[in-house]
Amino acid sequence: MTTSRDRVSFFGLEVQNVTLLEIEEELKEALTGDRLVTISTPNTEIAMNVRKDKDFRDLLNSFDIVIPDGIGLVIGSKIRGCPLKERVTGFDTSMKLLKLAKELDKKVYLLGGGEGVAERAGVEVEKDFGVQVVGTHSGYFQGAHIGAANSEEDLKILKEIEDSGADILFVGMGSPKQESWINWYKDRLTAKVAIGNGGVIDILAKDLKRAPEIFQKLGLEWFYRLVKEPSRIKRQIVLPLFLLEAIFNKNSIKAVKKNE
Repeated sequence: MTTSRDRVSFFGLEVQNVTLLEIEEELKEALTGDRLVTISTPNTEIAMNVRKDKDFRDLLNSFDIVIPDGIGLVIGSKIRGCPLKERVTGFDTSMKLLKLAKELDKKVYLLGGGEGVAERAGVEVEKDFGVQVVGTHSGYFQGAHIGAANSEEDLKILKEIEDSGADILFVGMGSPKQESWINWYKDRLTAKVAIGNGGVIDILAKDLKRAPEIFQKLGLEWFYRLVKEPSRIKRQIVLPLFLLEAIFNKNSIKAVKKNE
């Protein structure tokens, strides 16, 4: 599989400059390939977090596909004159994976969420998408994502995923836990695609609602979530801070040419 696309760097975090349609083509290639393809979905908050965390930045950059899941990234890239083509969310990418799973007869494993969430999500996925969900497990266990790599519980889940024959692995533990877990076991996972997709499993379980389409189109999902959860204000303040960095720090966002 090739991922030789131009990228945009946000404080050293290199995000692919792609459309959702282009990502879909990469997903098709990955699902018919012979190796694991890893996907990370950083948003504006994560981009800000990598400024002073080189290890976190390097972790995200090690993934095969890094998509721009944040309207702030799109706006910031335009401010600095290296515009991203569009926002490509982890949710939309996950939905494309489920669509392709149906078309290509691929199997899915859901890892993440609270107790029972992944199991309920699995039922909904099979009903709504006609996709075979071959296993589920909550995100609460002793594993690499919390510094307990190769624990008995961790290895049991890893073997369960392998034995299930899953082609697609959703890992929804929040960042950086989900990326840490995928990265730790990437050489042992037998799936074709592993994506760290945050709260997608909760949405699939219908425990969490996505913002109405009008908010999505206007890039105001963050505002919708803030209205629904005022306690998120400390997290949402990241967006204006990020835009200030984009305006006044000429080295914050840069175009990167890649030929891998």
